[in-house]
Amino acid sequence: MLALLVLAVVPEAVEAAAPDGAPPTGDVGLVGASVHAVVTAHARPSQAGTILVDIVQTARARASDAPDPGGEGGIVALVLRSHRVPGLTLNRLSTARNTLQNQGVPLIDLTGSNPTRAGLRYPDDLLDPLAGPAGLDYAPDPRGLPTARAAVSAELARHGAAVDPGRVVLTASTSEAYAFLFKVLCDPGDEVLVPVPSYPLFEILSGLEAVRAVPYPLDPHGGWSYDVGAIAARITARTRAVIVVSPNNPTGTVLSTADVRALSACCATHGLVLVADEVFVDYRLPAASGHPSTVLTGATCLTVSLGGLSKAVGLPQLKLAWMAVAGPDREARDLLDRLELVGDSFLSVATPIQAALPAILARGAIVRDQIRARVADNLAALRGHLTASPAIQLLEPGGGWTAVLRVPSIVSEEALALDLLERHHVVVQPGYFYDFPSEAWLVVSLLVEPGPFARGIERIITATAMESDKMHQGPR
Repeated sequence: MLALLVLAVVPEAVEAAAPDGAPPTGDVGLVGASVHAVVTAHARPSQAGTILVDIVQTARARASDAPDPGGEGGIVALVLRSHRVPGLTLNRLSTARNTLQNQGVPLIDLTGSNPTRAGLRYPDDLLDPLAGPAGLDYAPDPRGLPTARAAVSAELARHGAAVDPGRVVLTASTSEAYAFLFKVLCDPGDEVLVPVPSYPLFEILSGLEAVRAVPYPLDPHGGWSYDVGAIAARITARTRAVIVVSPNNPTGTVLSTADVRALSACCATHGLVLVADEVFVDYRLPAASGHPSTVLTGATCLTVSLGGLSKAVGLPQLKLAWMAVAGPDREARDLLDRLELVGDSFLSVATPIQAALPAILARGAIVRDQIRARVADNLAALRGHLTASPAIQLLEPGGGWTAVLRVPSIVSEEALALDLLERHHVVVQPGYFYDFPSEAWLVVSLLVEPGPFARGIERIITATAMESDKMHQGPR
């Protein structure tokens, strides 16, 4: 007996079902599962019947050729997969790392970006405000509780931006903030412009909303600065927003006053929203001291600034982030109303953290100060190590938690990163993870504990020197 499970039938596939019973298009696979049949609520009964018949016919036709994935009982299921979800194949570095970890090989991880695992001191009573009685009362506000939004407004004022709490919207993460923005700004197939090299999740986050992320290059000759001309050249009729990251991850680029003005003018001219990811605003370095802390102080177009507890006070597990909206009143009100509708559909931010937010932001300063000190100390140590290795160049960051190293292009970035992992037991990220356009770059975290950080950098220097020696010696 053949049992079937339809895990999902997307509406597009339902509409595409042909009257003659042709199977729906899309990625199809046979997997083991329990016995159920679920058809999307968007399907009319006649369509649902046609699709189920097609599934049965297709599965029976393929079952004889497919292995029995369900084990004893021969249970087979047909799955229609969304193209929004990218391939899930591990890259070579992840595979090699998993192998070494399974073998119990100790590794120096220079990619760590989780502050709660970085050897920082978190006061035992830091999270006591979460136990307050206000957390027991559920009175949801789709934009966030007024007291929490007022706390965010005060946080932004610390950076020189005057933002009314009514223009603040809370989310569970900056990733969710991006998802909300893509929902309200874009139709399927619309475009948002994203910087490269930069945050590698933009393509995934936009793709999950059926939005296309169009990359624009940062200027390598200007220290990976923003090039408004390159941005303007990529604007089309389907462009809806320009995304900037300041300080940028991983280059540490910080927007200048001139950058903000030029970006604002460009977005206003084309009717676009400027979205500024400013999660690392608290970690600007002296090199960026003359630049504005946030775009909110200088932008005149419709602008959204993103921030959150993950970086501001090193507490990613509390799952609270925010969007602050600036710009013309009418446009800002319309955007906020749309965001409120989306927020009301999810209500994803927990009441206890919203109620505790004013206290958490105040108490968390002790963690933020430790992160600042760690980043500064590791950056100084890195500069010291590299004085004896001129072949490796540091891209001086303007802020953030990462450092970018330019290494000799003797072998590919991937080959060097694999060599560092397999022979020297050091984990780094190659530049292509962040879409650097050329080779060879390595990206390391400045959040790593000082001892392992120093040892890891020493091994990078050693490995690079060994590769250089091989090149000079030539083939034997």
